[in-house]
Amino acid sequence: MKNKLLKITTNLWFDTQAEEAARFYTSIFENSKIGRATYYGKVGREIHGMSEETVMTIEFELEGQTFVALNGGPHFKFTEAISFIIHCESQEDVDYYWEKLSQGGDEKAQACGWLKDQFGVSWQIIPENITDMINDTDPDRSARVMTALYQMKKIDINTLNLAYNE
Repeated sequence: MKNKLLKITTNLWFDTQAEEAARFYTSIFENSKIGRATYYGKVGREIHGMSEETVMTIEFELEGQTFVALNGGPHFKFTEAISFIIHCESQEDVDYYWEKLSQGGDEKAQACGWLKDQFGVSWQIIPENITDMINDTDPDRSARVMTALYQMKKIDINTLNLAYNE
């Protein structure tokens, strides 16, 4: 196993919105694409309950990460226990991803750079240096950053930098 290149693909279970979600996500990320789709047929209808020719799975790629979206029915829901982190270089990037991914999402689920999109998937839109600021060896700096962060929904990088450099 040591010499074998492993590839891990994230599978996202949707009720019936897999294709819609894949198209939504690939419209947001510049380096993205839709891949293969598989469709439900007659076989297994008594188990899955999906109409023939309904998308079963659709592959898509975001920034080099492969995903599979599955139309599996209403049996399972997304939770905040799993989220996707977007490391942003600028406030412009934070604003862009926040605006796009929060459209139609749950506003009550927005805190400290976290949001839940219209499909119930959780995202963290964060500046790439936030972990360094939070883990600073000066506990006062770290505390100031955390205090500022806890006051935010969408992260304001300038406010975090001001708190860090205070």
